[in-house]
Amino acid sequence: MNTALRMNTKNDIRRSKKLSWLLRHGAREVGLPMDAAGWVSVPEVLRALSITRAQLEHAVATNRKRRLQLDGERVRACQGHSADGTPVTLEALEASWVTLTSDALVWHGTSRGALESIAAAGLVPAQRTHVHLAEALESVIGKRAAVDVMLGVDPSRVRAAGVGLFTAPNGVILARRVPREAIVRLEPMTRRARAAAEALRAIFGFAP
Repeated sequence: MNTALRMNTKNDIRRSKKLSWLLRHGAREVGLPMDAAGWVSVPEVLRALSITRAQLEHAVATNRKRRLQLDGERVRACQGHSADGTPVTLEALEASWVTLTSDALVWHGTSRGALESIAAAGLVPAQRTHVHLAEALESVIGKRAAVDVMLGVDPSRVRAAGVGLFTAPNGVILARRVPREAIVRLEPMTRRARAAAEALRAIFGFAP
């Protein structure tokens, strides 16, 4: 990617955020036609946001987490759709992704305050269609920028619970839920979390 693409103005950033919101959450609110896999017509998006094709292409190319996917005259968010407010379905989204076959650990970043509920019920997607997971601890894709801890998830245990795992085009790994028994590690990511690592691991019954 060249320097010009990396250097976004404030207007570029606002436009990219608005586009991501529209394609992940706001389609129904603004009356934007969208299919069950999240695809919308490029001309419809240009009209809805009053932007040009060049501005759309720039937003897709420079999105830091590669959330946006452009395919000819259609565009979509790769993942991260609201469970309500868009016409997407779980089945259509999963059919558009690639089934994850690896058994290597994948990771979910979260806050210390969420650990008790996760230890009781596993990971659930809340307002999104799927739980988001990252392929590595240091990954930018698939996790929030600032998290207290990373939870290691064993894909074979997720599958044993009858839940599929999928990889979106931008590398985010997704599952409808992650059962508690599939969470097998906890790695602290902040200084405060490292200081409390033994107590945090004890919440899940992990060894210090």
